[in-house]
Amino acid sequence: MKEPATIRVLTSDDVLQAFELSSLAGWNQTAADWSSLLNLAPEGCFGIQIENTLAATATLFCYGSSLAWIGMVLTHPDFRRLGLASKLLRHLLAIADKLAIRTVKLDATEMGEALYRSLDFGPEQPVERWMRSASLSSSPEMACSRDPSSWEEVDRTAFGVDRGFLIRALLQQGKCYSMSGSYLLTRAGRNASYLGPWVARDTRSARQLLELGLRRPSANGWYWDILPANQEAIALAKEFGFTLQRRLLRMSRGEPLGGREKFIYAIAGFEFG
Repeated sequence: MKEPATIRVLTSDDVLQAFELSSLAGWNQTAADWSSLLNLAPEGCFGIQIENTLAATATLFCYGSSLAWIGMVLTHPDFRRLGLASKLLRHLLAIADKLAIRTVKLDATEMGEALYRSLDFGPEQPVERWMRSASLSSSPEMACSRDPSSWEEVDRTAFGVDRGFLIRALLQQGKCYSMSGSYLLTRAGRNASYLGPWVARDTRSARQLLELGLRRPSANGWYWDILPANQEAIALAKEFGFTLQRRLLRMSRGEPLGGREKFIYAIAGFEFG
């Protein structure tokens, strides 16, 4: 390494390199996802540049002072085993401590779990990614209000903190389906279209929303990230022909903070929780 690994804030000029980095890892995020992260958390997205390469990234996404989410922990294959991820994570946690964030969470791959444990993260619950290779037959689009006020309360109860600002941003990126105080958002992905966030008051509403969402054309199928604590979501995934692809571990540091998993049918993404 010819120059020091200096941490800096990412800007919009870094979107293409950041997208290339997540693509090298096989992740589903698009350039639009990176742009959204930078817009929503401009002071929480960090990277390490070595020569002309963005060598590593990590993001801290804050929900007020109650909760922060760590995501996009990536290291370029040419710069692994240099401690870059550890350096970035310690930097993010120092910021979280300075801001007096009470709880920090993340969704860990098996590769990253040991590092997170060394930084005082403990296991909370598993997260499972399920996949379906095709959409259902198409049907007329169902209109959805762009005002989430009808389902903000149930979302806050389900997630545990207010994330209305994130929901409003994601509304601009993809499609929305809602009924009876329940909602499902979908958006494009690099590998497959993405279901989530998705919060429903009951299984009947959840099934109706899923049928609507899956009728949106998708060339590469669908990803659905589920908290297995919601066994009704797992049952729906099997019913609609999804298969289990991988497991991650949700980990937390700080004060315990929970929501109502029985209402959460899909998370918002590994970078958001």
